[in-house]
Amino acid sequence: MNDKEIDGILKNAKAVTGDPPPEVLRRITDSIVPSLRPVRPLPPAWRMTGTLIAVCAAVSLAGALRVGLAGFDKMDLPQRVVIFSGLAVLVWAAARTLVAEMIPGSRRTVAPLVHLAMSCAGLAGLFALMFHDSSIENFISIGLNCLFTGLLHAVPATLLSWLVLRRGFAMNAAAAGLLAGMLGGLAGVGMLELHCPNFETAHLVVWHTAVVLLSAILGYLAGLVVRRLTRRIA
Repeated sequence: MNDKEIDGILKNAKAVTGDPPPEVLRRITDSIVPSLRPVRPLPPAWRMTGTLIAVCAAVSLAGALRVGLAGFDKMDLPQRVVIFSGLAVLVWAAARTLVAEMIPGSRRTVAPLVHLAMSCAGLAGLFALMFHDSSIENFISIGLNCLFTGLLHAVPATLLSWLVLRRGFAMNAAAAGLLAGMLGGLAGVGMLELHCPNFETAHLVVWHTAVVLLSAILGYLAGLVVRRLTRRIA
């Protein structure tokens, strides 16, 4: 439809005068009213953000307590403060952005892909800053074990995040999936930092950071599937 056709429709609509017949209005009302259901408003954004942060912390702590806090015990005080404070900031930023993505009309301050890149870079930077063991032993085997363990905890954190935000609506399911996966990945990294005693810089920068990246990719793919299914149903 071109601009002239649109202008013609608007002019014709403007030319129509008078109210519709009462019988037409009654039939429209009768057809709409039975389908109406009361809708609860969404909780405040700050409350949903706080809930997501609590979910991530709970998943990280529960997983680490189950297998031990060897990583936390091995860290000195500055490492604990910097690593876990940095993780807390990253989790807060991811939770806040995800909540905004699930509320139509919310302002998006940064694109999801840019947010993911910044989070991975920030996490790798923290590891490089605080850990200086340049040795590499059993890099692949130990790394894959940490990657699998981190993803194993990212999955429930991601699913619980969707449960918290189930009454929201993502205009872009793929973007929301990416952010939810990234948030779950950060929960997985939190668990690894509490548990993993391997402080080799390369191990932390590559494998622990990869948990966030791979979890976000999986969340993005899941979002694409959801979007495709939604379009088919519509």
